[in-house]
Amino acid sequence: MMSPPQKKALYAVVPAAGIGSRMKADRPKQYLLLNNKTILEYTLEALLSFTPIEKIILPLSVNDPYWSKLNISHHEKIMTCKGGKERCHSVLNGLNTLLQNGAKKDDWVMVHDVARPCIQLEDLNNLYNNATEQGVILGLMVRDTMKRTNENGSILKTIERKNLWHALTPQLASIGILHNAIEQALHDGIHITDEASALEYIKCQPKMLAGSPSNIKVTHPQDLMLANAFLNYSQNKR
Repeated sequence: MMSPPQKKALYAVVPAAGIGSRMKADRPKQYLLLNNKTILEYTLEALLSFTPIEKIILPLSVNDPYWSKLNISHHEKIMTCKGGKERCHSVLNGLNTLLQNGAKKDDWVMVHDVARPCIQLEDLNNLYNNATEQGVILGLMVRDTMKRTNENGSILKTIERKNLWHALTPQLASIGILHNAIEQALHDGIHITDEASALEYIKCQPKMLAGSPSNIKVTHPQDLMLANAFLNYSQNKR
């Protein structure tokens, strides 16, 4: 009798080696507090609540003095590794760590921004259920009129917004394909800003899924108030 095919495992990589200079704070933005809990803790707890995720890899700055002080640092599903110079290097280090610790190249990996603490369980489920070899990411369709300007701020032209999206995270792909895509792009000197751009470079066409507008990225100081409002609303719904 033939044995049933094994279901692919799901992992997550959350690059957390950045310093978040635009926040103008005394520490990296992932360690700023929202309701007496760090942004990083909210992000990790949201991912840990999605039970298909078997392990989370957290690339950290070599001299990170904050992580070990958090209770969540002892969670059995979280493993740290060395972060890289840029986000893409941290992600690549995270993928290598997965492969060195038993993950298979055809398993799935979700890469999520550490500063997106408001990710919804429904979005994670939708992403996982639509996993494809070409990759799949969350996004928001552009609603406003889009303008392109020159360096002086003068408008050059209006950009057609039809089929134009804001790319969000998580972004999901097979570990092996994403690993090869990032390595190839870095080797060729291609600037990649997210996992989808690396996949696009090797001629993949990741699928875009509509995500929740609450999945904001905390980048500037005013984003903290918005993230706090979304988190409070989400907790009050439970």
